[in-house]
Amino acid sequence: MTPFGEKVRMLRRAKKVSLKTMAEALGVSSAYFSALEHGHRGRPGSGLVQQICGYFDMMWDDAEALDRLAQLSHPRIVVDTAGLSANATLLANMLSEKIKTLDEETIEWVLAEIESRNGPFDGPTH
Repeated sequence: MTPFGEKVRMLRRAKKVSLKTMAEALGVSSAYFSALEHGHRGRPGSGLVQQICGYFDMMWDDAEALDRLAQLSHPRIVVDTAGLSANATLLANMLSEKIKTLDEETIEWVLAEIESRNGPFDGPTH
């Protein structure tokens, strides 16, 4: 599951709306919407994110936060370490191999450590 999918699922459940009902209201298939929630599809386009925000009557800050989650929710990332240090390449490779075995506490620690040193992640730069 992606951060975006998790948030949309939480919003749907709070509103007591089924995935099928919401997908139909947004004009997408329930299979696509399910795949999007579970992280089996790439991040949604900005148009769909705006439709979802409208569906939930989200105010500006909440809509902006959901858009940010969508940007951070690509399930397949390619990391280009060309020109970076050997340690940067090692980190990228180690993370790609070990991420499936990390528990949630460790993942939260790594995220907090990176943010404490570099500030919050602002989304993709490309």
